[in-house]
Amino acid sequence: MLRYLLDPANAITAAGLLCSAGALYLAMAGRPELAIAAALWAVLADHLDGVVARRSVNRAPEMGRMGKSLDGFADLVYGAVVPALLIIELSQTSVLSYVTASLLLLAGALRLSYFNNFGLSSGGHFTGVPLSYDVPLLAAFMLARYWIPPEHFTTVLNLTFLALAALHVASIPVPSLSRAMYGVVTLYSVTASAVLAVRGLA
Repeated sequence: MLRYLLDPANAITAAGLLCSAGALYLAMAGRPELAIAAALWAVLADHLDGVVARRSVNRAPEMGRMGKSLDGFADLVYGAVVPALLIIELSQTSVLSYVTASLLLLAGALRLSYFNNFGLSSGGHFTGVPLSYDVPLLAAFMLARYWIPPEHFTTVLNLTFLALAALHVASIPVPSLSRAMYGVVTLYSVTASAVLAVRGLA
């Protein structure tokens, strides 16, 4: 099975999973800024593996099939599991955070299962908001944490991600990112991860 990781796109997906593993460890260690910084690199890996897969010449079909399944698992981990754990951690294991995390995991699994079976719509749009929005939004919350009153932070965080969970499974068309937007997301992710890493290590 390990030979499938010799495929460049699959290797990038695996690297993203390792970033997610690091994020989970850091979240459990009570280092949310560092956890989100690591998770942002999992987002970048998810964007890059598709580009590399499309540009791979004479890629073996079995490598593509394996990559599709591996990518789905990686998406669920960084897009739902990591945010769910971080929300519980940031909310100090409140009951509301349990509800939010549970619904986020359920919505993530449904969203990915739907996409794996039906793909993009005929117009080239996603159905529902992709999971790749979760970690960048969580990073924005952490970057703005000092401007949100502490007594309101966890409530706003949970309500926002409850709404996002609903949007993941909503029958709304969401356009795929353009090349320019991929550049914006990459720049944001790199910058935000650097800022959060500095804060987390301070």
